Amino acid sequence: MAKDILLEIGLEEVPARFLRAAMNQLLDKTVKWLDDSRLTHGEAKAFATPRRLAVWIKDVAEKQEDINEEVKGPSRKIAQDETGTWSKAALGFARSQGVDPETFTFRELSGVEYIYAQKSSVGISTESIVAEALRNIITTMTFPKNMRWGTHDFKFVRPIKWIVALWGHDVIDFEITGVHTGRITRGHRFLGSETEIAEPTLYLEALRQQHVIADIEEREAMISAQIAHLASEKNWHIDVKEDLLEEVLFLVETPTVLYGSFDPAFLNIPQEVLITSMREHQRYFPVLDEAGQLLPYFVTVRSGDNRSLDIIAKGNEKVLRARLSDAKFFYEEDQKLQIDTALAKLENIVFHEEIGTVGDKVRRIRQIADQLALQLHVTPEQAIAVSRAADICKFDLVTQMVYEFPELQGVMGEDYARKAGESEEVSRAIFEHYQPRFAGEASPASLTGALVSIADKLDTIVGCFSIGIIPTGSQDPYALRRQAAGIVQILLEHQLSLTLEQLFDIALNIHQNLRNMKRSCDIIRIELYDFFGLRVKKLLSEDLRYDVVDAVIASGFNHIGSVVARGHDLMKVVQHTPDFKLTIESFGRVSNLAAKSSGVAVQPALFVEPAERELYASWQAATTEYRTLLTANRTAEALALLSSLRPAITAFFDQVMVMAEDEAVRENRLALLAAVDQDIRSYADFSKLVK
Repeated sequence: MAKDILLEIGLEEVPARFLRAAMNQLLDKTVKWLDDSRLTHGEAKAFATPRRLAVWIKDVAEKQEDINEEVKGPSRKIAQDETGTWSKAALGFARSQGVDPETFTFRELSGVEYIYAQKSSVGISTESIVAEALRNIITTMTFPKNMRWGTHDFKFVRPIKWIVALWGHDVIDFEITGVHTGRITRGHRFLGSETEIAEPTLYLEALRQQHVIADIEEREAMISAQIAHLASEKNWHIDVKEDLLEEVLFLVETPTVLYGSFDPAFLNIPQEVLITSMREHQRYFPVLDEAGQLLPYFVTVRSGDNRSLDIIAKGNEKVLRARLSDAKFFYEEDQKLQIDTALAKLENIVFHEEIGTVGDKVRRIRQIADQLALQLHVTPEQAIAVSRAADICKFDLVTQMVYEFPELQGVMGEDYARKAGESEEVSRAIFEHYQPRFAGEASPASLTGALVSIADKLDTIVGCFSIGIIPTGSQDPYALRRQAAGIVQILLEHQLSLTLEQLFDIALNIHQNLRNMKRSCDIIRIELYDFFGLRVKKLLSEDLRYDVVDAVIASGFNHIGSVVARGHDLMKVVQHTPDFKLTIESFGRVSNLAAKSSGVAVQPALFVEPAERELYASWQAATTEYRTLLTANRTAEALALLSSLRPAITAFFDQVMVMAEDEAVRENRLALLAAVDQDIRSYADFSKLVK
């Protein structure tokens, strides 16, 4: 017969950002203990509210499964000496398995005789081990931050106030920090009271009666349904961001959605400021019209029922009014700050003690952006815009608004620059140069914003690499991986002809000219190529087979647009051209023998067989156009032209003895294959493709 296990840890209010991970950890630890203990069980589910973590395991076996298994040990030759005495290896194996060596049996496997141990163990009752197990699960949980309370040395995310632990109808008896287990849980802090849980199946309903919705999926569905109903009723678009919904979900026990309003006069402030203030300070959802413009309303979620919602709304409106008044003050004060004055203040902000101030960084961004514009031959007007945008791209970092809300950097810079009389292109580029901020965000729309963005990100990456800050494992404090991925994304989406070699050379030269470099530029350049190579590989792997990715990357990724185009076009051919495997085999034969070439030039006068003359003629007719197509990134046409060499290659190997006795003829044939192979390898290493 099976029983359910219920464990609830009652706590003081836990920060919302900790709760999902803590809930999952409790579930994982409990299930792992059951599995490791050979206790069969049914569905396992975890619950969390601000004041509790809980797990409910259905149909847990009343005793462990019995063990009856055979374990293979060392060979008989190792286990016994000539006299039949057990060796140290055999005795050690016996101890590890908890058996007497005399119970060993022998069996032959693949011509070798091995010893086997028969392990048998009668499972013990769940009731006899569950208390210690649950106590251990609780005491070994980990959190980003811990607390100690009273005189206890024990640490937990928040002080433990009660523990419910049930094995069917029975209480599982143990205690932690003087808190003894029982069957009494606590409902909503203000609307509920203590209540008794008779057995695990009644847990959720008992809490529901005390105004607590313990199931997070049910709570989230309630919030979403109420928001949707309100939006439909008012004809609003309520902007629900997943991260804010996640936080609100773990701030309430019984959710009730309500709305309030604020003075429309605040709408004169940029709506990004108002939305950020509502979300970050008050955890409110903003209300938008059909055009995406902010309306003077907000939506929030109360932890409680629908009584006195008008009073609750007025209280929230009063708090929000104070917040928005602060934002209005910061906004108005910031506009009194001259851009040149703000730039001077950047000299006092340290970006990194070994790399310099933010002012130093801005000067490098300007020089890098200017060089990028020069490489792309932009118009004089465009070059002026790039220089100005780079010069002032960070000025808003010293404003009061960005100090209060760092996530508004760039947003406020654009607004303040426009009000200060900067051009629309320059103003917009201040915002755009932070893009893409995260995976999935769009690249800068303008070329000006794109070049300043590349310059900023490249400066950070090269600066960090120059002092040995290189991401390893999960450590990436300066988000260098994200910034490198952003550069790759911008190069692709704007179809910029800039190569990685050009980017690295520009940035390294500027860093070398403006600061004391402690590491060799040659070493840094190699590390940068490897680092960006991983970003390119990750990008390609989202859409392409692993072998196609490996094949095109092996031919180089200096030009990002080329390697991406080659990868996608090769993937299409591999998937949709059944006989392309014959082309791969032909290219493979060329590459295998080309490796034996001594590097001499092809001499047509040394050709003997018609097939080698035909291969040379076919290659000569194709190579110039092929390289032109590849340079122009017309990679599908280039691959088709390269593949057209297959008949000539096949005839060559059918009719020509490459390794001829005459050394000059042999070397000339190898030189021909090496020339063809050079073109093949400039597209991909076809040997890496899985046929």
